[in-house]
Amino acid sequence: MTFIEKLQGAQQRNGSMLCVGLDPEPTRFPAGLANDAGRIFEFCARIADATGDLAIAFKPQIAYFAAHRAEDQLEQLMRHLRASFPHVPVILDAKRGDIGSTAEQYAREAFERYGADAVTLSPFMGFDSVQPYLKSPDHGAFLLCRTSNPGGDDLQNQRLASVEGQPLLYEHVARLAQGPWNLNGQLGLVVGATYPAEIERVRSIAPTLPLLIPGVGAQGGDAVATVRAGWRSDAPIVVNSSRAILYASQGADFAEAARREAMRTRDVLEAARP
Repeated sequence: MTFIEKLQGAQQRNGSMLCVGLDPEPTRFPAGLANDAGRIFEFCARIADATGDLAIAFKPQIAYFAAHRAEDQLEQLMRHLRASFPHVPVILDAKRGDIGSTAEQYAREAFERYGADAVTLSPFMGFDSVQPYLKSPDHGAFLLCRTSNPGGDDLQNQRLASVEGQPLLYEHVARLAQGPWNLNGQLGLVVGATYPAEIERVRSIAPTLPLLIPGVGAQGGDAVATVRAGWRSDAPIVVNSSRAILYASQGADFAEAARREAMRTRDVLEAARP
């Protein structure tokens, strides 16, 4: 089963566009777990168990594990996700981007060590830095395109005078991902929920690609505007929420509160479908 087929299957089975981001920060853990980096797996596993039937995907952010020397817990979490929710794809949020030989090692890390279904990548170094991730048709990659951070304007919103039509950089990335770079239909794009007009523009350029859309929830992105800008019946949108779900409660009921917030967000997203 390809990554895109797995996404579509999870969307249909769970009736969801919601991606649950797993960004564990021990200082924000609830009472009984707080400030204990040794409990990262436990915290994330309980969140996943509470939300797995509501999600189109999980998205662990690798830096939140590596900063606490918790890569072994990330491996444990990935095994848990595959065993408990085999139909829900896992996107490793790593934002890698390096020369081909190094990219091959990063691809092994993502797909062999951690067993991810897809990974986020920076396309800045060109196609040879992306290609190693596409060797297996079962795996996918989301290229950073129009990100939700304010500094994204510094590069992504600049015009390329040497390219025909003088597109903005993010528009050019979208065209490459929709066209010549997407050799086996494995690519998607990252577009921030804080820029719904740009989501609509990217969707017009890349009508068949899945879009990973962070920024809903704590970052303030408009969930309804996001769906209306990006929804296509034949191309999944994967709308990520992390902190709003993870830290919905600081009490012993944190997993139950995470489920309630995930269900609320999923239902808002589904109601916004055209």
